[in-house]
Amino acid sequence: MRRAWTILLAGAATFAVVGCGLNVQSADLFALTRTGQGTTLTLLVNDGGAIRCDGAKAKPLNDALLIQARDLADNLAGDAGKNLALPAGPGTVFTYRIKLQQGTVTFSDRDTAHHPILAQTELFTAQVAQQACGLN
Repeated sequence: MRRAWTILLAGAATFAVVGCGLNVQSADLFALTRTGQGTTLTLLVNDGGAIRCDGAKAKPLNDALLIQARDLADNLAGDAGKNLALPAGPGTVFTYRIKLQQGTVTFSDRDTAHHPILAQTELFTAQVAQQACGLN
């Protein structure tokens, strides 16, 4: 009988906690910083579909950009695990630094011609800056 009460109380406690509507937050996919000509841009992209631009209040990220962000995080994970750092060469306009859970990737816009995933990251940054952050 005692075991039955213990199980019943454990179930009731679980139901009470779930019923309280805990505010569970999604993990961040990555933090990206773009430096170079013009102002510095910082992005914090969350797996729940939110983005913070330059530390401002989080905004919703449309589904297409969220899918791109998830793909970028997956595709950059290997390079981040190696802490890939490509030095900026002559003619560099922008330098990018992406922090993921696995590590960091640093590259310049000059590196994108030979690394398709870096080109996709550069394009994603430009799209987000315009669509989600309201920058030109």
